[in-house]
Amino acid sequence: MASIVSRRLVQQRANASKFGRETCRSFTSCPSWSAGHNRWSQIKHGKAKNDKAKSKERQIVAKAISSSIQMWGPDPKFNPRLALALANAKRAGIPKTLIEAAIARGQGMSVTGEALESVTIEAIFPHSVAAVIECQTESKARCLQDVRHIVKDAGGTATPTAYLFEKKGKVVFERKDGVSADECLDQAIEAGATDITADEEGRVVVYTEPTETKDVGEALCKAVGLTIEELEIIWAPNEDTLVELKDEAQTQDIEDLLGALHEEPSVRDIYLNTTQTF
Repeated sequence: MASIVSRRLVQQRANASKFGRETCRSFTSCPSWSAGHNRWSQIKHGKAKNDKAKSKERQIVAKAISSSIQMWGPDPKFNPRLALALANAKRAGIPKTLIEAAIARGQGMSVTGEALESVTIEAIFPHSVAAVIECQTESKARCLQDVRHIVKDAGGTATPTAYLFEKKGKVVFERKDGVSADECLDQAIEAGATDITADEEGRVVVYTEPTETKDVGEALCKAVGLTIEELEIIWAPNEDTLVELKDEAQTQDIEDLLGALHEEPSVRDIYLNTTQTF
């Protein structure tokens, strides 16, 4: 009898030992936790990418609204470019508050009716990238402080950079079959354009003196039968000062800084002297 009991005790201890080892092995390897972590990383990365794309879309739409108001007035009944921009904003699901802010900004005001002041901030970003930052604000002092703080936190510094750029007017026309930049050259020169080219979408793009942008664009519309799609004043980097970012890490640094700056309500446009387009 004792022998039978002894054998049962030995067997129970062996089973307990085996169970403990198996449980331990399963716990320490943690395959299910690792898989879950990888899935979460992928989801988080995808969300960040979507958020960035959505933010850029909002910037483009808001800029289109403000620019069309500055050039042709705030009434969409008499401003077809504004009517189109507002329709695009609603189609894209842009929040009403952002649309209202863009409309007010186009008239030089905040949503509360305060007059906005234009502020230009020059800076060197990380990796020797020169930048010109155009802002509209109710408080110039606060705007300067906030924007410079963002640049400094990212490793940049506020310093003169405008000499690395040239201020120009830019007019982009809707694509029209049978009409190319070469075919518009003579009319563009006669209208007062300083340069003419075509973008990657095949649209005719004309550059002008800043004060003549609207007049040149409208003159070319009449001469060639084109329709203005975009009209703005830009800071174009000088060709001999362009900077090429070396790798994805440097590109990400600049993208992160641009994202932080665009979160600042007063920032309207940012111009860089990089070969890459942001």
